Amino acid sequence: MTELGEGHDDPFALHLAALAVLDDRGVVVGWSRRAQELLGHPDAAVLGRRAFEVLVDPRDLPAAMEAVAKCRRAGGWAGLLPLRHLDGRLVDMGLRAHALSRGDRVREWILAGAPAVDVLEWQRDRAILDGLYRRCPIGLVVHGTDLTVLRVNRAIERFSGVPAADFQGLPTGRFLVPDDAREAVDRVRQVMETGRPMVYSEQFVRLEWDPARERVAMVSSFPMTDPSGRILGVAEMIEDITERHRAQRRLALLDQAGSRIGTTLDVAETARELAEVMVHLADHVSVDLLQPVTRGEEPARTLAGPLVRLGACSVGVQQTGPPHPHGEPVAFASDTPQARCLAEGRPVLEPVLPPDWFSAGGRQGPRTPDLGVHSLIVVPLVARGLVLGVMTLWRSRRPDPFEADDLTLAQELASRAALAIDNARRFTQQQQTAFTLQSSLLPRAVPDQSAVEVALRYLPASAAPGLGGDWFDVIPLSGARVALVVGDVVGRGIHAAATMGRLRTAVHTLASLDLEPDEVLSRLDDLVDLLAAEQEAAGERPVDEQVVGATCLYVVYDPASGRCSVARAGHPLPVVTAPDGRVAPLDLPAGPPLGLGGLPFEAREIDLAEGSLLCLYTNGLIGERHIDADTALTKLCAALTRPSDALERTCQAVVDSLVPSRPSDDVALLIARTRMLPPDDVASWQLPPEPASAARARALTSAKLTEWGLEHLAFTTELIASELVTNVYRYASGPATLRLIRERTLVCEVSDTSHTSPHLRRARTTDEGGRGLFLVARMAERWGTRYTREGKTVWTEQPLTGTLT
Repeated sequence: MTELGEGHDDPFALHLAALAVLDDRGVVVGWSRRAQELLGHPDAAVLGRRAFEVLVDPRDLPAAMEAVAKCRRAGGWAGLLPLRHLDGRLVDMGLRAHALSRGDRVREWILAGAPAVDVLEWQRDRAILDGLYRRCPIGLVVHGTDLTVLRVNRAIERFSGVPAADFQGLPTGRFLVPDDAREAVDRVRQVMETGRPMVYSEQFVRLEWDPARERVAMVSSFPMTDPSGRILGVAEMIEDITERHRAQRRLALLDQAGSRIGTTLDVAETARELAEVMVHLADHVSVDLLQPVTRGEEPARTLAGPLVRLGACSVGVQQTGPPHPHGEPVAFASDTPQARCLAEGRPVLEPVLPPDWFSAGGRQGPRTPDLGVHSLIVVPLVARGLVLGVMTLWRSRRPDPFEADDLTLAQELASRAALAIDNARRFTQQQQTAFTLQSSLLPRAVPDQSAVEVALRYLPASAAPGLGGDWFDVIPLSGARVALVVGDVVGRGIHAAATMGRLRTAVHTLASLDLEPDEVLSRLDDLVDLLAAEQEAAGERPVDEQVVGATCLYVVYDPASGRCSVARAGHPLPVVTAPDGRVAPLDLPAGPPLGLGGLPFEAREIDLAEGSLLCLYTNGLIGERHIDADTALTKLCAALTRPSDALERTCQAVVDSLVPSRPSDDVALLIARTRMLPPDDVASWQLPPEPASAARARALTSAKLTEWGLEHLAFTTELIASELVTNVYRYASGPATLRLIRERTLVCEVSDTSHTSPHLRRARTTDEGGRGLFLVARMAERWGTRYTREGKTVWTEQPLTGTLT
């Protein structure tokens, strides 16, 4: 009866199947309990009756008769047939029929059945198992608990060239070189001991009989267990990813080259960067440049030497002598690949070098790689039609020879490096110093502040000579406010960059005075007039290089109120994005450029919801020659329609949308996302101008600091608030506004309607007053006064971590 089932999960196994015995006339003479469970018929209702009468619906009788005919002809049959349940419904069953011959020559038929769903599922599992071992392109290896191979599929046979039957019983990793075999055994043992699968682990595979051919396999290992959880072995899915791995390695090399080659304008450094990148493709790399190139000169088209070695890097390659020091002259014999490559300007590929290649023809020199080298590539370094030098790649440790794809990759990287080397040759030390000066004048990092989140970009012009005067700045102000500045000095060159630095310093100074934006621009206008007059009086530069003006946009944002004050001096309009994605340029009075003198500037105040974007930029962003300003402004607005995106991504999207690969003008871009201070972190009270207000200020301050958990600052802050409110009562008119802000520091502000400036003085021993502002200055870490059109505000800041000593 073992032919009825082939495994534990076989639905036709004796302990799972419904069994019935029919005589040669189709009468039921045997009926199992499982048959009764599936079809509902008790044995008394079935035994002695024809199966067709009890179990087969009349509509299915033709199909049943055809199955019987096939069974009689073949001695057995298997298939699907609906059978009638006791309650009248039809049950789809999978059936197997086999003939049984008894000693008295009476033939009977044993019928095994199972639900059709179970049968189909079992058949699919069998088909999948058959596919895995016979047709699956991914290798399958089954290891036993004794670390021997139980079975492999035909993909492993094709991968290794060993018949599948030869693997059975061999130790795990038997056909691999020792290092690779050890890694394979360790992986199987780890999975077997831990019971945890290892998915997508890469392994280098070298076969014993072909160790020079290195292949890469992607291996996923998982344990095989019985129903009780006992580990029976480990199965591994193995995929040959050699070509994919090589392609990924080449792409990674290209990516690495893009980020590492040409990072400076130094010829020797670029040559060293090229060698360090290319050694990942070879075992030894040398970069040799013509001597005029190392001096920043243009080499003659017919020049074939001498050469200077400026880059060399080795991995596992022995030298017959000491390596060429960087900067030492190098000479190649006329029949060498390097000399031929240099003379013809064409690459040379020697995939396989004979063992005596170095010693033949005098090629063996005092500092060439040893005789283990078996493959060679030489590539010319060509830029703008000029051969600048040669790059040589050797292989000795890696068994694979160089291929055509390796040559293509080497040419690609050599061409990139040659362009970087030629750029370094063309740029003078003065230009390098100028760019260093310009970068030092721009902010290196955004200062800590809570008002806005900021993303910045500065893109110098690629084609225009000299330096531009674009700049941006983020300046923290009192009361948790922040100033955002973007400006552009007219002209180019060192003088424009220097003027930019002076203006930026002036803006910082004016910002520290807490002036209104229009007042800041008025002061800058005076400064530009002064600078232009100084240059004209000195007569040191031609008129067309003198600084005659600048544009500027100055923004002050208050995160406590969401109020933004903006003024511009001939600068492009800022663009505002609301939190719902609506984008529009901010309508502002134009204002004259700085340096014209005598004309007023106007500021406009707007309310910005939290999460709004404020985009400030210089004219280079929308003033490119290939696109008109209106179209550029439309594209800028389109790139700012997603205010919730990461700010760096939005900033890059603006650059990608508007800035060409070689911009003709400098571009400064500043995008800020507004924040609001939580309402719980701001407290404000209006106090009447009366003596009791000082005590009221102390009580309000103490209660709020206790609520904020800043009791340790209560004494000093009460004193500060009391003294400032008292000054309002004594020297100003109108009510006082007391405001506390819990931010990075504790801010205490007292505002009034007076424009009288408070003065810090040292009171004499006999004076009854004059010590209040002195105490405030001693208690606070920073303090100051800012003026508005309505009056003034005296502010103080204290660190949250403790009192000022």
